[in-house]
Amino acid sequence: MKLVRLVFQQYRWPLAWVLLLSVSSGLLSVGVIAFVNQRMISSHEGLGTALWQFGLMLAVLLALASGASLSLTALGHRFVYGLRRVMVKRLLDTHIERIESIGGAKIFASLSSDIRAVTMAFVQLPDLIYGSVLSVASFSYLAWLSPSLFITTLCWMAFTLGVGWLLVGKLNAHIRALRESEDKLYQSYQGVIDGRKELTLNRDRARRLYDETFDVAAQRYREHFTLADRYHGLASNWANIMVLGTIGLAFYLANGLGWAPTEVAATYALTVLFMRTPLVLAVAAIPAQISGRVALDKVESLALAEHHESFDVAPSHIAGHWQTLELRDVEYHYAPQGDEPGFDVGPVNLTLRRGETVFLMGGNGSGKSSLARLLSGLYRPSAGAILIDGQVIGSDDWLAYRQLFASVFTDFHLFAQLLGADGQNADVADVEHWLEKLHMKHKVQLADGHLLDTRFSQGQRKRLALMLALLEKRDILLLDEWAADQDPLFRRFFYRELLPMFKRAGVTVFAISHDDPYFDLADRLVKMEAGQLIELQGDRRENASRDAVEEIGAAYRMKTVETL
Repeated sequence: MKLVRLVFQQYRWPLAWVLLLSVSSGLLSVGVIAFVNQRMISSHEGLGTALWQFGLMLAVLLALASGASLSLTALGHRFVYGLRRVMVKRLLDTHIERIESIGGAKIFASLSSDIRAVTMAFVQLPDLIYGSVLSVASFSYLAWLSPSLFITTLCWMAFTLGVGWLLVGKLNAHIRALRESEDKLYQSYQGVIDGRKELTLNRDRARRLYDETFDVAAQRYREHFTLADRYHGLASNWANIMVLGTIGLAFYLANGLGWAPTEVAATYALTVLFMRTPLVLAVAAIPAQISGRVALDKVESLALAEHHESFDVAPSHIAGHWQTLELRDVEYHYAPQGDEPGFDVGPVNLTLRRGETVFLMGGNGSGKSSLARLLSGLYRPSAGAILIDGQVIGSDDWLAYRQLFASVFTDFHLFAQLLGADGQNADVADVEHWLEKLHMKHKVQLADGHLLDTRFSQGQRKRLALMLALLEKRDILLLDEWAADQDPLFRRFFYRELLPMFKRAGVTVFAISHDDPYFDLADRLVKMEAGQLIELQGDRRENASRDAVEEIGAAYRMKTVETL
């Protein structure tokens, strides 16, 4: 009952109240049976009075049972709502390295399937609690009616529960395997959605993905789901049949062996029949509880950041009047994955000065994007330090440090909401200004501080992403191959007009670029080679401005030869 324990930790008194209602309802249910036996079967006196008393007991039972069920349902949905909020907040606070190592498919599966499984567990939890409480109360009443019958019945039920426990164990194993198969299914879905253009052009690749990835995962999911349902059905039918068998056993022991009067055997049978439906419902609720427990285990296995309710940034020595930002002997290590070797970045030494425009060049796989993520604080260095005006960025300063940056990475996400400085709504005049400058005013529609549509070409989407970054009014603008998707005219406009405008405004620009005709606009030109950073000066910078493409091509050829 991991789910109940978790709820009890957060909602102790509401859950205690629900359990009290459930226990009272179970006890009163058995009391109704005892009342029928003593006042309406065994005795024929005062039936009129007994009838209205019986009706009153039913009314109270309805109130208790309904109160327990409705309270637990409301509490369950409240818990699931809180769990969803906590999980998303933990995800927002988790380091990007951890998120990348988990993978989007597993995260999406937890946000959808696992939360849904916990919800379904709570939906069926009232049946489990009520059935369990009623079974305990009924067994206590049976023990009071006839201890000898009860001991034999208890042995019978122990055998029933033993076999049921084996079936539930099989059910548990297949539900866990089912959840693992679901991760594979979500990975297949992600591949189909993300690779839709390539799969449309290459039917052979689409067929192989369908047959060898998706269909294999779907078959395993079906197999485990089928087996889980099979064991669940066997457990439910086993419990149902064995409860009915208890009635026959009771009459045999009472009438055949003379262990108890026939009246006691009849009451015994009535009580067993009464508890049969709640008991079967309790058994039927077990798969949902197992799925809920597996889902909670799956959420915990993601190892997301600890939950903190606030989004506030702690006070730090980092301030808007900074003058220098230094990477001192910074290193980052990518661990090997399967047959893929690891990769080391650094040690990197770099100093940025406020208001500078710095271009970074280098071939694919040289570590450019890793350096950009280290610089912006998305990755934390494995060794070395980052300093602002000579002061080291400590563990409590990272949130404040990241507030210095606005970015447009190559894998950017275009948000519809327009935000200004400090998370406030963007100024309408600023939005109009940048839409005009970026040649997007005639294409974009706005309403309530949101973009009404984000379905544009990649180059236009990048312009809007740049606008969102500029509206934030951060000190440092980080651009990763931003101009690569722009047409030649706007590319020239970006380098010749926009970058000088940023510089006049005091914005520090760190741009990954291979547009060698515009290298002259950078205050400094740096280059990554095999994880090492060098600054190009003098003749080397002039040569880079002339033949950056040739150098990158040579790096490609060298890498190809090494691979072969």
